[in-house]
This record gives sequence, C-alpha cells and structure tokens, in this order.
Amino acid sequence: MSKLHIDSITKSYGSKKVLQDIYLSCETGKITGILGRNGEGKSTLMQIIFGTIKADFQFIKIDQKILKNQFDRKGNITYLPQHSFLPKNTKIKNLIELFCNKENSKELFNSDLIKPFLNQTSRSLSEGEKRFLEVLLLSYSDSKFVLLDEPFHSLSPKLIEKTKAIILEKSKEKGFIISDHNYQDILDISTDIYLLSNTHIRKIKDLKELQQFNYLPKSI
Repeated sequence: MSKLHIDSITKSYGSKKVLQDIYLSCETGKITGILGRNGEGKSTLMQIIFGTIKADFQFIKIDQKILKNQFDRKGNITYLPQHSFLPKNTKIKNLIELFCNKENSKELFNSDLIKPFLNQTSRSLSEGEKRFLEVLLLSYSDSKFVLLDEPFHSLSPKLIEKTKAIILEKSKEKGFIISDHNYQDILDISTDIYLLSNTHIRKIKDLKELQQFNYLPKSI
C-alpha cells in the first residue's frame, strides 16, 4: 500500500486567497472524493498536486518521497484535466502504449470497453466518448495515483455507470482523487469525502454535513 500525503497547501492569486492550509490524503485501494461549488479551487488543488501549478506553500509526498517537481511525479501521479487532451488525428489504438506499460496495454487492448474505439480518432468521437476514453487510459496507466477532474462531464448515464465501474475496479490497486459536480456519483464510489469551501477543506461524514455546510439544500 502507498499513501499520498498532501499538507499545508496555500495558494493565492494576487490578493485573493484560493486555498488555505489544505490537508488531505489518499491511499492505494481507496477513492477520495472532493466536492465544492464552482470557483472554490478544486481544479487548482488538483493541478498543485499534479505539479502543473505552483502553490505559495505545499508539502506533498508519496510514502517517504517528497514530491518537489514534475519529474518526481512521473509514474506516481497522473491527471485528467477538465479539457480533452487526446490528439485529434491519432487512432486510439496508437495512444494506449503512450499511457500504459506492456502488461496494462495488453489488458486494455483485450477489453470490450475500448474495442469499438480502437480504429477511431478522437476527432470522430463525441465529447462523452472522449471523456470516457481519457478516464480509461489514465485508469490503466502504471501510476499509483490518478487525479480525475470532472470525469463524468458530458457522459451519458450508461457511460457514467461504466466509468464508475472502471474506477472501482482499478482502485483495488491504485488511489483515486476525484472531483465532479455530479455529487451523487462521487458519493456512490468514494471511500472518503472532502468538502472544499471558503478556501478550507474538511472531511465529511454524511449528507447531513453537506447540508450543514450549505453544499446541499436542507430539503434533500
């Protein structure tokens, strides 16, 4: 088991404080869900963890290895941004080995989930299909931890259920940190839930706490 430890993350843009003393953790075998309204800093937090945004202060480590730069994260953390990252003119079958080692590539090639898309390029796919394939590629990568920002965006109900099943299956060997506005889908599969609000993050026990902190209406 490996543990991703995130501590004391603080981030401001000019005079606007976005994140203040953020602490959370994720272990392989678990799914950490992050909820929060638009503009609360969820994407910023994910990019800091991945290393593409520099925090004002941060302490991030996997087990005993402190992550100081992008190279430290290679093979340890992979990230799904909100925008699509698939090259438009490359066939899906040619992308698999870019993201996966030989063992995982073989497993993915043999999966019925990806077979219908192998000879297509992302240009010919719907937004939902591209999103589904991106989650699939990252989930089968050899990284210990996978960060997913809005993985259910543009997905049909059928693809949402398939995506949740993939995440649950691959979480047996990886750790996932997931954020999405479809809060029920996050609640369905997450081992731990955190709420990011007013620059701070807190661990949430149940729906009542989400109502208490005004993330959900009291009438639910």
